[in-house]
Amino acid sequence: MQDALKAESASSTSSTPTRTPIGVRAQAPDASALASHPASTPRAPRATAPRTRSGRASTTGEVAGIRVTSARRVIDVQSGIRKLDLVRYYARVAPLLLPHLRDRPVSLVRAPQGLAGETFFQRHSARAPIDGVTQHDGLDPGQPAILSIDTLEALVQVAQMDTIELHTWNALASDVEHPDRVVFDLDPDPALGWDRVIEAAQLTRGVLADLGLESFCKTSGGKGLHVIVPVVPGTSWDESKAFARAVSQRLASGWPTQFTATMGPAHRKKKVYVDYLRNARGASTAVAWGVRARPGMGVSVPIGWDELTQTTGGAHWSLADLDALRARMAQVRRADPWAAYAGVRQAVTSELTLRLEEGGA
Repeated sequence: MQDALKAESASSTSSTPTRTPIGVRAQAPDASALASHPASTPRAPRATAPRTRSGRASTTGEVAGIRVTSARRVIDVQSGIRKLDLVRYYARVAPLLLPHLRDRPVSLVRAPQGLAGETFFQRHSARAPIDGVTQHDGLDPGQPAILSIDTLEALVQVAQMDTIELHTWNALASDVEHPDRVVFDLDPDPALGWDRVIEAAQLTRGVLADLGLESFCKTSGGKGLHVIVPVVPGTSWDESKAFARAVSQRLASGWPTQFTATMGPAHRKKKVYVDYLRNARGASTAVAWGVRARPGMGVSVPIGWDELTQTTGGAHWSLADLDALRARMAQVRRADPWAAYAGVRQAVTSELTLRLEEGGA
């Protein structure tokens, strides 16, 4: 019914970074590039709770026609973000977020008492299903139904049920045995400067380009970056994971002082860990435009490769600076850096994996 929250190197993340994500406060950036902003103290987003006839703020609210309970409960003490702020964000970002969720198995990170309380990871339908959420029986043999979020109603309902993070599989529910993307999670040693993470993403892109593969980038909302390779469904989970492992090992062998393909803090010292394990069946990655359950509540945001050098961290955008996040949403609506994603037609083959394993790329 509910799985324990797993470590970031597995299918989800629940760890808390040691520094506050950077909130960016500025006017809306130009569509061609991000504006440079100095670091600033995160400011709680402004949202007004409904009031009763007595004038006192109510503990309930309404978003997209759905009643939000415990609306004034503070989720993140550091920034003052409330449950109502989170639900409103998910309703506002739905047009950008839902294309990344529809028909895709999703896991939920729920925090009934906010970041300071217990957080748990849910992959399957619970005894009391969440209204509007699609249930897919039989996709995980021997387990309850796998979930997907296909509508605004479902998205607001899961947020109302204290969901903060949304993590998606690398395949659609309608073709669950054939991945349609390969994901590389670049997870840096906290001691590394952000410039090293940017360089790691650029090198990853270069190796993929040498194989004839186009890739896309997004901030993780946490510490690092995600490099995504869309593929035409056709390969198996094992083949997809083998390819991802070969790319990771190629990076680690080609730039041994910058990368490691081995899990664990001891191997990651002053390096970027290339997490390829997210390409196994049932593993998942924080969805684009999804919020992270960390102080400041960073958001995973798609970016263009030409924007990468102007980012300041994995949580460059966050709910702690709602004005900057709204500006980014407006910018992407005007000029989507991932506009070409859906039209990419490329495949991961065993020949590419063998080429990597033999030292080519």
